[in-house]
Amino acid sequence: MSDTASGGTPEAATGPGGAYKWIALSNTTLGVLMVMINQSIVLIALPDIFRGIHLNPLDPANTSYLLWMLMGFMVVTAVLVVTFGRLGDMFGRVRMYNMGFAVFTLCSIALSLTWLHGSAGALWLIGWRVVQGIGGALLFANSTAILTDAFPAKQRGTALGINSIAAIAGSFIGLILGGVLAPVNWKMIFLVSVPFGIFGTIWAYLKLRDTGVRRKARMDWWGNITFAVGLISVLVGITYGIQPYGSSTMGWSNPKVLAELIGGVVVLIAFVIIEMRVKEPLFRLTLFRVRAFTAGNIASLLTALGRGGLQFMLIIWLQGIWLPLHGYSFEKTPLWAGIYMIPLTIGFLLSAPLSGWLSDRFGARAFTVGGALLTAASFLALMTLPTNFSYWAFALLILVNGLGSGLFASPNRAEIMNAVPAESRGVGAGMTATFQNSSMVLSIGIFFSLMVTGLSHTLPHTMQTGLVQHGVPVAEAHQIAQLPPIAVLFAAFLGYNPFQQLLAGHLSSLPDKGASITGKSFFPHLISGPFHQGLVIAFWFAVAACVVAAVASMLTGRTKPAAAVESLGSELAAVSGEAGVALSELVIPDTTDAATPAKDPMG
Repeated sequence: MSDTASGGTPEAATGPGGAYKWIALSNTTLGVLMVMINQSIVLIALPDIFRGIHLNPLDPANTSYLLWMLMGFMVVTAVLVVTFGRLGDMFGRVRMYNMGFAVFTLCSIALSLTWLHGSAGALWLIGWRVVQGIGGALLFANSTAILTDAFPAKQRGTALGINSIAAIAGSFIGLILGGVLAPVNWKMIFLVSVPFGIFGTIWAYLKLRDTGVRRKARMDWWGNITFAVGLISVLVGITYGIQPYGSSTMGWSNPKVLAELIGGVVVLIAFVIIEMRVKEPLFRLTLFRVRAFTAGNIASLLTALGRGGLQFMLIIWLQGIWLPLHGYSFEKTPLWAGIYMIPLTIGFLLSAPLSGWLSDRFGARAFTVGGALLTAASFLALMTLPTNFSYWAFALLILVNGLGSGLFASPNRAEIMNAVPAESRGVGAGMTATFQNSSMVLSIGIFFSLMVTGLSHTLPHTMQTGLVQHGVPVAEAHQIAQLPPIAVLFAAFLGYNPFQQLLAGHLSSLPDKGASITGKSFFPHLISGPFHQGLVIAFWFAVAACVVAAVASMLTGRTKPAAAVESLGSELAAVSGEAGVALSELVIPDTTDAATPAKDPMG
């Protein structure tokens, strides 16, 4: 829709410029930074949270609480981000964004006020985390569009890139803050965002305003409902599928899990049928006729699957094995795991902007294919490391992994967005963001399932033998050895020595009063062999996913960036997809300072 057709002016289309665009950038960057800090701060502070509410996370009955504390926010964001983008288009981006800031801040206050303990405390926290995910989705879905409205075309991508880089920085800052604040008082991890949330909410209410010229959209209610129900069902099924069921180490044979997975797929098929028939669909399925869009999204989804569970695997490796063997107490491993993973983030931040700049000049395909293959090679190399590795070898390999991911991410996003017609960029961005957000939950399910499969073959025997050798009665050792492998993984992930709790009533009767079993080396040595076997299985999946992604990237063709699309800045904005920031329903009006749009590839 042109400016003249809508009765607008060139200035309205490109934003007011001047000081306002910097207000919009600083406020939206604050919002995204706050949300990303909050996500990672919870990840690293889980041990202190569970100790604070007096709940044993190693009890199989409490496994679901742990999983929902981890993944509830992700599930809600994945499901709602596209819908909230459409609501912003209908009722105003700034209005939806302000609501998100307020909801997120109120939930942070509620999370810090809990007085409950045990299961009631866990449910309180999970419930408010889910509601907080609604606020996060409102912020993610509309912050990008506010920047798009506020900045002229020649600066728009750079603004999005700054916003996106801040999101990745927030992920790292959250890991450090969680490690520092949680041992002092676990409620501080939620309170830390409250002053920024209050300031940002008031500032946004007073200063932000809708400036874009938009066409009112009709809400696709049946599409929204079937999409939400279907995706929630599948993601919930995955969440419970990695939990024990009866005598099985996992719950994939659980009738409830099967019903959720199959039912969710059926509802999503109904969603596709609906989207093919409605006039203004939530998802524009005709975009899949564009080869570069389809192949690019397949490649993006596969690399996200291969990479999504990596952070969890590395945290388990560091917290459960490497750090205790190098003298760190189990209580301090969450903080140091975040510090020792810095090279992964550095690699990504170094290569993502560079690959975007170079791909403008030499084409995207070499970087998407090369980045996916480099990431696959890093997974292969990580398999060869012993569990008690030399840190500099480990740091180099995760740096390479981050470099490969960054090389792939920016050109891949640019390929996808340059392949669709200008009027479909918002819908295309929202669809891609949904795939990215959903892949995180799916990746966790796949990685944990593969790890449990590897552990279940050797861990019970290894655990029983090790305990008996240290004086634990055979009957007691056999009972402990039946602990579900997922509980052992969670113990390592949370920085727990599980035998401190499991043998609490028997330690005094052991020859050395249990000093060797509860020390820093017994648990890491015990699980290192079985863990490495499971790790190899999980990493082979990651290698396969990255190789297939490289093949898909080769099929995108040699599409050159359109003249109307920003170069480096637009590709920098791709980084937000890697940080969990959803680019949904961008509002990109035709602007007088943009070049003639490229021809619609769908004709």
